[in-house]
Amino acid sequence: MAAIDSHSVFLLLAALISVLALIFLIAVVKLNPVITLLVTALSLAVVAGMPMPTVIHSFEAGVGGVLGHVAIIVALGTMLGKMMAESGASDRIAYTLIRFFGEKNVPWAMVTIALIVGLPAFFEVGFVLLVPILFTVARRTNTSLVLAGIPMVAGLSVVHGLVPPHPAAMLAVTIFKADVGRTIFYALLIGIPSAIVAGPLYAMLIAPRIELPEQNPMADQLSAQEERQNLPGFWLSVLAIVLPVLLMLIGSWADAFSQPGSTANSVLRLVGNDDMALLIGALFSFVTLGVMRGFSRETILRFSNECLAPTAAITLLIGAGGGFGRVLQDCGVSNAIMAVALHGHVPLILLAWLLAALIRLATGSSTVAMTTAASIVAPIALATPGVHPELLAIATGSGALIFSHVNDGGFWLVKEYYNMSVVQTMKTWSVCETIVAVMGLAFTAVLWHFA
Repeated sequence: MAAIDSHSVFLLLAALISVLALIFLIAVVKLNPVITLLVTALSLAVVAGMPMPTVIHSFEAGVGGVLGHVAIIVALGTMLGKMMAESGASDRIAYTLIRFFGEKNVPWAMVTIALIVGLPAFFEVGFVLLVPILFTVARRTNTSLVLAGIPMVAGLSVVHGLVPPHPAAMLAVTIFKADVGRTIFYALLIGIPSAIVAGPLYAMLIAPRIELPEQNPMADQLSAQEERQNLPGFWLSVLAIVLPVLLMLIGSWADAFSQPGSTANSVLRLVGNDDMALLIGALFSFVTLGVMRGFSRETILRFSNECLAPTAAITLLIGAGGGFGRVLQDCGVSNAIMAVALHGHVPLILLAWLLAALIRLATGSSTVAMTTAASIVAPIALATPGVHPELLAIATGSGALIFSHVNDGGFWLVKEYYNMSVVQTMKTWSVCETIVAVMGLAFTAVLWHFA
């Protein structure tokens, strides 16, 4: 195979330096993260030789692409979370979880509920649905937010990358033409122990080493500050949180319930859309946890307005991270990474994992990493005898979860909600993701050997 050209090496070095500079400027120099992301992205684009007229457009396109998906999710999910906090629904679920698992087993409670609730929803959706419960459980049990929160994001991350019918995992399954049933079986065998190690076990190790500020603006918004009486019923509280999840499941199975292309099929897909499901969930909470609990319309309006203020900075940061990731992609870094990965003669399962991991590091998007890597490897896999497409799909999903950092919207979501510094977020969330990725590859390789 031809040698890797010098321009590809230059692009990789430029991308590495830009990421390190970004971390230094935010964590050490204490520059505003949004401005730093913009300046660093533009500097990289110029150094990489992008045409001047396209530099700003590339960043704006990345911001718009991310916020088009995330902004509404964060807003509606926060409104639903606020209603759960103010009505006491989060308290009811938290008390039940604490009673069932015990106060000493909060990390296990959070990883379990995340594995279930996160199955049909993208990471951001599952996060905003569960974070009110996380804040309430942590406050009631006096548990570190890191100890309770890392298991939650570990569970959400595992189902996002590995387990169909999650939308991201299903993309890889479809591209590899894998059997869905077998993929689910293998993904659970691999995903559950990976979530346990990256979640509760790693959280127990790292939590004593992370000291968070006493005040957390998002926790103050989304968890009750004092004991409540006359809480809503458990099943009503659960329904408020799982209704969007159920609607998303219905949407993903629309073809099983109705004729593809029919009006009924279109309606099911509409209500199962992430934004629509969360909108229905928020409206449901206004009625059942608001009006039916005695809150006036003015009070509900105040709740839904005031909870949005703390999300403004979070949303903008997520968008800026998406802009930085898009510049990395448009200036040729992703192609350079693929060239480097394909240059080496590596086993197919490792190639799929490496491609997904490198694209994830460059673009920040696990979904983009999964689909791109799968599209590259699938033609090779289909022409190679003795290949296990189900395990290839899982290996690709594992690689796509590696080391979330500053170009990933999920990184800023976790950082801002947990009120951590950039370095703390890397020590917790980024390492958690990397554990899932590495263990996913290791377990997949073992199964590949025996399958």
